[in-house]
Amino acid sequence: MLKEFKDFAIKGNMVDLAIGVIIGAAFGAIVSSLVDDVFMPVIGLILGGIDFSNLFIVLSNPEGLAVSSLVQAQEAGIATLNIGLFINAVVKFTIIAFVLFIVVKGINSMRKKEAETPAAPPAPTTEEKLLTEIRDLLAKR
Repeated sequence: MLKEFKDFAIKGNMVDLAIGVIIGAAFGAIVSSLVDDVFMPVIGLILGGIDFSNLFIVLSNPEGLAVSSLVQAQEAGIATLNIGLFINAVVKFTIIAFVLFIVVKGINSMRKKEAETPAAPPAPTTEEKLLTEIRDLLAKR
């Protein structure tokens, strides 16, 4: 059983999957930073100074507390609809989905080129060589 697990874990597909997951996690962190620290502040500035990370709607505030930020609302236990965080998540998803689309499209085009490349014809067998020699000898007579 241990040998079967070792064979399974060492297979090329398993290693490729592990590498893909690790790179995907790192790519997700980069996209998160890009969206949170670059895109959304610029978009917020263009839309009149909106801070998307602090864009929320109070759903329930039974004590009537004044809330000026999402952090304050969460600390006070106030129910909120976090629209800005949702928008950030949608932008992150869109970027990651687009990049994966480009990667898959590139891989598919490489596979298609490999499939289109004709394989060299197989070398003639010994029988075919002998028959060719016999044909040539008969043709000389």
